[in-house]
Amino acid sequence: MKIVVVGGGPAGLYFSILARLRSGGQDEIVLAERNAPGTASGFAVTLGEDILDELFRADPLGAEKVRAAAHVWDSQVVEVSGRPVHLGGRYGYSIGRARLLEVLAERARQVGVKLMFDTAVAADGDTANDPLTADADVVVAADGVGSAIRAARADVFGTRVAHGSNRYVWFGTSKPFRPFTFAFEKTHAGWIWFHAYPAADCVSTCIVECTPETWTGLGLDTMAPDEAMRMLEGVFARSLDGHSLIAPPGMGSSPWLQFREVRNMSWRDGNVVLAGDAAHTTHFAIGSGTVLAVADSIALAEELYPRGTRGTDDVEAALAGYDARRRAAMAPIQRMARASMEWFETVPERLEGADDALAFSWSLLDRRHDQGRLNERLHRATQVEPVRQVRRRLTAARRVRRALARGEITPREALQR
Repeated sequence: MKIVVVGGGPAGLYFSILARLRSGGQDEIVLAERNAPGTASGFAVTLGEDILDELFRADPLGAEKVRAAAHVWDSQVVEVSGRPVHLGGRYGYSIGRARLLEVLAERARQVGVKLMFDTAVAADGDTANDPLTADADVVVAADGVGSAIRAARADVFGTRVAHGSNRYVWFGTSKPFRPFTFAFEKTHAGWIWFHAYPAADCVSTCIVECTPETWTGLGLDTMAPDEAMRMLEGVFARSLDGHSLIAPPGMGSSPWLQFREVRNMSWRDGNVVLAGDAAHTTHFAIGSGTVLAVADSIALAEELYPRGTRGTDDVEAALAGYDARRRAAMAPIQRMARASMEWFETVPERLEGADDALAFSWSLLDRRHDQGRLNERLHRATQVEPVRQVRRRLTAARRVRRALARGEITPREALQR
């Protein structure tokens, strides 16, 4: 087969790697990315244990490089007007987006993917008339939330785009955060907050968010970006410890965004198939965008290259299987992400109505309605330092067990940790 992948994000790069590996290097895999090498939006992205398990299962050599570049954050904290509340037993991994793309591109070249940067494919979405894609057996549209290929077939895909009401901007910060931190501050115009987490290879990520009322009340809708950053540094001075905010790459005159929730009734049209943000989006508050993009890549590769074969004899059936499999998996995740988004849209009311920071932080922890009463009691107990230390040790032990099970470390290394 000849497969052309449009888009050099995590979804496109990882699928390209797996397609070459599963075809035994026989199929021609071409990836076209409109931007130059090394171009990345945002700062760091987050990963969890489940996706690391999948990476080591799908491509152990590549997974080792991703894991080596990732940073572990081993706790979460909620700060309400400077008062910290601890969310025990929570941990994860983060990696600079630019570094992740660099690692994946290096692995893609290693396995023989043809990478074409600075190459715009089907700018109008018409892959049938583009010289690169016209003779492809499969075209993977991994061209992001603003996918031109999806937009050209919106009726076929049944595309629906909804917008969240809050405004947000993806800053970095020079503060080297250790825990994943939610910080909420009250201003004269209302509440504003950030989601911040560290990375080993770049500055910390700091996503600032607020309601549209606070956004306009603070003048952020008309304020110059540099002026807004300086003002926000003052608002969050306690949590930033005097550190500065850093502008996102390519920041224009209006960096503030509204979240776009993308859903599609179908992910395929003939030999064209959607993956990653082109197919679906989930609110950044659940930190799953990269994870879900990689999961799409794995599922598509498995359908096109069933175990024990070098490729399917029925591309149409393979794409249909991928479509059904991933849309079914995404439905509950998008419902959960929407619940999380809606929770953050009601933060001011929740903060004004909460008895204290502890009650508010529990509401944040249970925003997806997946916690029980025992978890709430444990949450309260976690505010006691000795209990928190015990939970952290148990979490570290669980992390070592997962690493051992997937072959990331040896039994001897596990004992040493």
